[in-house]
Amino acid sequence: MTTDIFLALLAFAFVSSITPGPNNLMLLASGVNFGFRRTIPHMLGIGAGFLSLLLGVGLGLGALLLAFPALHTALKIAGGAYMLYLAWHIAMSRSLATDRQAGARPMSFLAAAAFQWVNPKAWVMAVTAMALYTDPAAPLLSMLVVSVAFALVNLPSVSTWAAFGTALRGFLSDPVRLKWFNIAMGLLLAASLWPMLR
Repeated sequence: MTTDIFLALLAFAFVSSITPGPNNLMLLASGVNFGFRRTIPHMLGIGAGFLSLLLGVGLGLGALLLAFPALHTALKIAGGAYMLYLAWHIAMSRSLATDRQAGARPMSFLAAAAFQWVNPKAWVMAVTAMALYTDPAAPLLSMLVVSVAFALVNLPSVSTWAAFGTALRGFLSDPVRLKWFNIAMGLLLAASLWPMLR
């Protein structure tokens, strides 16, 4: 892979990782509701889960879904149902969580990693990256290069959303503002299903 192609790949990885989508909306809400430190496992889970998805697509999972449309449909339905479940919980959250509150918990590392496998934006990113930037002459090496590029930009990108949410905690400490913020985040997360349903 030439330097120019790698720089183009980095730009693609950055733009697709930093723009709004289910992960970033959930991180924004988690930053507001739980703070940055408690959102770190969520951020790391996104990175690990997306890396496993990239490798799965690179090793042929994308082709498997094309060969078996019913499997693809089942994945879309499961992903959509889970996203609606998460949107409902975000929308119904009414107080900022503190370390002392045992009932309220941010998304765990494993849940965030597993979510990548049902996240429509993550699938589009993974399939597009592997289709555009892997070299048939060196499939494994180019697949690893794509994975490294996403690993370089993923954590800084998702951290930005969690940090922005954390910065809003003071403003949203007013229960009425927090209520409407969480409702808006839940609705936006539910609306992010639209590309998957078209």
